[in-house]
Amino acid sequence: MQRAYIPGIIAMASIVVASNILVQFLIFDGLLTWGAFTYPLAFLVTDIMNRVYGVGPARKVVLAGFVTGIVCSLIGSQIMLQGDGFTYAAVPLRIAVASGTAFLIAQLTDVTVFNSLRAGRWWRAPLVSTLVGSALDTAIFFTLAFSASVTFFGANADAAISWAWEPMPFMLSGPIAPLWVTLAFADWLVKLSLALIALIPFKVIVGRLTAQPA
Repeated sequence: MQRAYIPGIIAMASIVVASNILVQFLIFDGLLTWGAFTYPLAFLVTDIMNRVYGVGPARKVVLAGFVTGIVCSLIGSQIMLQGDGFTYAAVPLRIAVASGTAFLIAQLTDVTVFNSLRAGRWWRAPLVSTLVGSALDTAIFFTLAFSASVTFFGANADAAISWAWEPMPFMLSGPIAPLWVTLAFADWLVKLSLALIALIPFKVIVGRLTAQPA
């Protein structure tokens, strides 16, 4: 049975690696990155594992993704250190802490919510758990990574991400707000959209793995 988890672990690790790479490429005037479209697939993997194999295996897949994210962050920090030294060393540390914390809390919450709803209609557990997990992920990551209220990473980190505090119209046309708030909202909109779209592959994949309707 343990071997059956391997595809889920590989899928989760691949999504985390791809997202860490694609997050470097900005689109839509810098409001989003390509990573915003790959990262939410992690919730799909977690939900499929939860439905087919249960809570324990789902948590193991989450842990695999968490460890992969740490490795990616360590590699990224070494690349940054070779650039401009200690000034930038604090930046990947802050992003890594924000990313890892958000991932772990959001994914484990997803597992718990999914499990509490698994007896309901097939779409309820994956949809609700993903929406809750996605909201947590966005709120935790962007707050820890960019909010001016978070200061314990040090002056170097604060100075390097001060661009995120610049006031600008919310979503380019609304009331004035810090840039990071718009970035967070745009990211959450993508997660919301993909949560709905992911119901299709969820039902298809679960149906094939269980040889019965999800």
